[in-house]
Amino acid sequence: MIGDPPVVTLRRGFSRPDATQLAAFAGVPTGFMVDAQNGQGAVDYRIKPLWPEVSFAAPAVTVDCGPRDNLGLFIAIEVAQPGDVIMLATGAYEGTSVLGDHVAAMAKNKGVVAIVTDGLVRDVEGLLQVGLPVWCRGVSPNSPYKSGPCEVGTSVTLGGVAIASGDLVVGDRDGVVVVPRARIDEVAAALQAVHAKEREMGAAIEAGLTAPDWVEALLRSSRTRLLD
Repeated sequence: MIGDPPVVTLRRGFSRPDATQLAAFAGVPTGFMVDAQNGQGAVDYRIKPLWPEVSFAAPAVTVDCGPRDNLGLFIAIEVAQPGDVIMLATGAYEGTSVLGDHVAAMAKNKGVVAIVTDGLVRDVEGLLQVGLPVWCRGVSPNSPYKSGPCEVGTSVTLGGVAIASGDLVVGDRDGVVVVPRARIDEVAAALQAVHAKEREMGAAIEAGLTAPDWVEALLRSSRTRLLD
């Protein structure tokens, strides 16, 4: 005879980025983060903030709740440390919400800086009052169960991107971008070049630039076929 399967699978022992690594990404636009990763790293475009004037750069605490259940969210709040972001995977389930204002308030009390989910949320007015930034795919008043099973601290796929606890996550009004923990220093170094190129392009546009130099070069090259 086999026993009952676990309701909660929990991994606590993961490393987080240090303060210096986090500081390198504070205030960095998600578009810059993608450019520093060769055009990749953003979760599904439908995962957007409930209100636009929000941003964060934080270590991930992952949770896989599965559909119509948010037991794992409560476990993730318990595991989280101040400054973490909870990344809540539901398999993009659209039948119920997985987060409301009371749970968001508990997460805020714990020091969580944001919650990102590929699912739905509810209690929008209350969430606005709580003030904890939330990224989600939409809103539904339908409520979930708290039955499990769930996994916290394990690798998840959220919005088409694989995420492990301890990865660095950056969010703003454009969306959410993930940097694998093993690549944080590499991406931070690449960001310096991105910043430099953005400053250079911005200065040229202010000076009257209407098109990059490569556009004219392309039009003059053999790669362009003129019809008239």
